[in-house]
Amino acid sequence: MTKTKLKYGEKKIAEAQLEFWPNPDPEKDYTVDITFPEFTCLCPRSGYPDFATIRITYIPEKFIVELKSLKLYLNQYRSVSISHEEATNKIYRDLHALLRPKSLDVIGDFNPRGNVKTIITVSSKLR
Repeated sequence: MTKTKLKYGEKKIAEAQLEFWPNPDPEKDYTVDITFPEFTCLCPRSGYPDFATIRITYIPEKFIVELKSLKLYLNQYRSVSISHEEATNKIYRDLHALLRPKSLDVIGDFNPRGNVKTIITVSSKLR
């Protein structure tokens, strides 16, 4: 049996960890908007792929997210069986735990499948 070697990108995704940097202007309130239009995960019931745009908006406190680490982290979901609600909430929890921002919104805008469209919003404003 041949051992399958991971490709460069697959290895980077598998090893991904969210990282942060110091906020370059912590005395100012400013908004960071991030859009990830190629998010995918797997339906936990059918195994079919789900596609979404993930929108992240936050006001930093001490830290900002390092964007390449975020990209690789979000790509880890490609092979994960997870509901829309669980995925969006997990992304929120992981970012909130890492950054402890002044505010954070994560929106999972899932493409229609079976004629059903889902938009999940997790927000520090709703808490």
